[in-house]
Amino acid sequence: MALVIGWIVGAALLIAAFIAGYFVLTTQRTAREAERLVPASGRFIDVAGNRIHYVDTGEGRPIVFVHGLGGQLHHFRHPLFPLLAGYRLIALDRPGSGYSVRAAGATARLPEQADIVAGFIEALGLEKPLLVGHSLGGAVALTVALDHPDAVSGVVTLAPLTHMEDEIRAEFRSLYITSKLKRWLVAQTVAVPTSLKYAPQTLDFVFGPQKWPEDYVIAGGGMLGLRPSHIYATSSDIVAIEKDLGEIEKRYGEIGMPAAMMFGAADRVLDYRRHGLPMREKIAGLDFDLAEGQGHMLQFMAGDRVAAMIKRIAAKAFA
Repeated sequence: MALVIGWIVGAALLIAAFIAGYFVLTTQRTAREAERLVPASGRFIDVAGNRIHYVDTGEGRPIVFVHGLGGQLHHFRHPLFPLLAGYRLIALDRPGSGYSVRAAGATARLPEQADIVAGFIEALGLEKPLLVGHSLGGAVALTVALDHPDAVSGVVTLAPLTHMEDEIRAEFRSLYITSKLKRWLVAQTVAVPTSLKYAPQTLDFVFGPQKWPEDYVIAGGGMLGLRPSHIYATSSDIVAIEKDLGEIEKRYGEIGMPAAMMFGAADRVLDYRRHGLPMREKIAGLDFDLAEGQGHMLQFMAGDRVAAMIKRIAAKAFA
């Protein structure tokens, strides 16, 4: 009997190892293909131990762009840069996302990410740029405005995360992994194949009710999300949100610089009624725009309207 049990256990371990190996190989193959299709295209700079990848183009007063959860700099470079001639346009990969590498021991907390953005602005010698943030990047941008008000001249947020949710949304639960070891194991094995399998549903959720652009996967950088380092960073970002956002949302009234916010009325990711409308009472003079029929990815689906808002606030911020 002991021999039979030992054989069964050994066979089970062998099968488990085979399955794990398959997932690891699939993950590595997919990540290599992602990096081949969407290679690093910018420059690198060290900010507080974080290796930041960024693109810097154009001439004029500077505008810095901070992408959202699971995104990367192409979320701005591709749809918006062609619409904003006359400015110096800088978009960065947040630490751990895209081709940026998060510093060892970094926490991904919002004040830390705001410090990095402020350090990035200082490292590039930018003179009080306008700061634009989308989704989680909007939360980072608002935190920069609160913690480093002298670093920027104004802030524009697109579908920003502004308030704590009552619970983790079903669409994000698989990424809410508090254990760093488990987070790493998931990222190295099942996360990429699973993300690849459910990519159409994920894109429907993020872009809906509109259809995602056909060139999003390559030109929009979507493929870069199919890498273990990117998934690990995204999970870290989700876990870190709850540590500070509750306190940050109490301080929005301190923002005195030119500020604007746009939401899509049909946003499936962040509800404008929770994250947008209350901000009209919290930030004095907030330029608030609710885009009927639009979803979460405003810079892709309502680019002209977004560019007009950015130019409108830039005129005030750079006056």
